[in-house]
Amino acid sequence: MARVLAIVHVFGRDQKGVVARISTYLAEREVNIEDIEQRVVRGQFLMDMLVDITEASVTLDELITGLLAIGGDLGMEIRVTLHSERERRRVAVLVSKEPHCLEQLIADARSGLLHGEIVCVIGNHETLRPIAEAAGVPFEWHSSEDKPAHEAFVLERLQHYQAELVVLARYMQVLTPTIVEPFAGRIINIHPSLLPYFPGANPYRRAWEDGVRVSGCTAHFVTEELDAGPIILQDVFTIDVGVDSVEDVRRKGRALEGLVLSQAVQLYLNNEVVVINGKVVFKPGMKTLLRDFGGDSE
Repeated sequence: MARVLAIVHVFGRDQKGVVARISTYLAEREVNIEDIEQRVVRGQFLMDMLVDITEASVTLDELITGLLAIGGDLGMEIRVTLHSERERRRVAVLVSKEPHCLEQLIADARSGLLHGEIVCVIGNHETLRPIAEAAGVPFEWHSSEDKPAHEAFVLERLQHYQAELVVLARYMQVLTPTIVEPFAGRIINIHPSLLPYFPGANPYRRAWEDGVRVSGCTAHFVTEELDAGPIILQDVFTIDVGVDSVEDVRRKGRALEGLVLSQAVQLYLNNEVVVINGKVVFKPGMKTLLRDFGGDSE
């Protein structure tokens, strides 16, 4: 019989006895702990346990109920994810006209780098419909000239497709609380500057005009404040001042944007990031925990 693996995620204020209590609870129910990764950051305890529940003496629902009760007692967040479910996490991509980030996400989803499924692409223009449909991904669009109507449409479609994560792939609209609130902590954007520098419009031109010698792009979580959400990843390129044109700067930046965005999405889908005090912290990685178990989870 194939093994059934699950991941127990624990997050909250650091305190004594957390590992012992959870480990004892699991052992008493015939759940084997395969591996543990843990760390303490700014007083917050982060732990991921890879467990084998194949021969558990209780059902998965009963196991989760008990762990949630422990979390309540400890004042901590505890979640359980089946390893196989990592492949089914649902991702929606919002776009405008630029194709490069969408193309990167689709390519990485096809190759298996993204542990999720792109379930829809939603645009405020029809420009990128051929790219989505060529990949077999539903494409929907609604003009953003009437912004409230556009956002109402986007929200309804996100709910229809049961999106867990929303990715802004050069989506040239500022989201309002209509979408940000119901998806708080679950929207990732790519911005073409090294935030917090040059937020807002035309960052490459502004960097070029200011004679900046190093620029880049930033993948970050979206909040109600424009381009001010917690930073996940950044990458940089150099500008040859006096030689590079503004188009050269844009070209260098676009070569990085899709890669940085896709890597940030991978981190999210792998449960490798958590926000603590407004800053993204890298958790113990699922890649480490699952390195030797990739073929045994079905």
